[in-house]
Amino acid sequence: MRFEKWQALGNDYLIVERDRLPVPLTPARARLLCDPHLGPGADGVLELSPPTEPGTVAALRIMNPDGSEAELSGNGAREAIMYLVRRGWTDRRQFSITTVAGEIRPTILSETTCRVDMGRARTVSDDHAGDDPSGRGHLDTAETLAAGAGSGEPSTWRYQHVKIGNPQCAIRVDDLATLEGLDLPAIGPGIEHHPLFPQRTNVSWYAEVEPGVIRARIFERGVGETMSSGTGASGAAVAYVLAGGGSGGDDDGGESVTVRLDGGELTVDVADDLHVDLTGWAVPVYVAEASAELVAALRERE
Repeated sequence: MRFEKWQALGNDYLIVERDRLPVPLTPARARLLCDPHLGPGADGVLELSPPTEPGTVAALRIMNPDGSEAELSGNGAREAIMYLVRRGWTDRRQFSITTVAGEIRPTILSETTCRVDMGRARTVSDDHAGDDPSGRGHLDTAETLAAGAGSGEPSTWRYQHVKIGNPQCAIRVDDLATLEGLDLPAIGPGIEHHPLFPQRTNVSWYAEVEPGVIRARIFERGVGETMSSGTGASGAAVAYVLAGGGSGGDDDGGESVTVRLDGGELTVDVADDLHVDLTGWAVPVYVAEASAELVAALRERE
């Protein structure tokens, strides 16, 4: 069983090819592979298989470390895209792949960087049960956190729901000091599992650094606090633009937002109709072959 480990801004995934796996990838097997003690360890597993739609290069399936399946991952998608180019699945600079969230279209910019057409973000979706048709709402901390909020945290979060592949809950914070002081492992789970988000949600807290530049911290559904998240950064950028932030527009209309994450920077271009293009890098970490013992352990799991 051959696999590769890739990372993008510290968000690491194992990449496998479905037709070369000794056993089908299941939630239990994904959990084992992502376990840092029992398996290689990763933020998720990317499974690539032959195309299912005409004109596409491959089909991408994304598994979280808890065994759940993600509709889309901006960082994971870029890792899969750069893998496809390096491994000879295509020699084109522009192509398409399919995901659970639909078709995405990358443009290769260099050996490590690509721009991905993520499609149009939405503020209304079945993943949000709020009453406000704009997707804006309030989360009362008392009902979000069983143990209550930390002493320095507000009693109510104002949020913007954004559906961009995955459901996103974007929360604007007044200043960088408050943002950096948030205890994401304590407050993230209560929002991820809040009744307002029937399919659970990613959560992005962000603050403006300067016009067109925001700092974001991400709590990812099925993962927890993470160094970076492409869809999380996209959700924060869309919410920032909707709230009136931005650099004043780019040459093609809309706004270009630089999102600073713990793992580095991503560029999110948000068009007037909320169409999103995400630009960033992804690189391989290592190529490996699973031991006979690990393959046996995978076979034992359903």
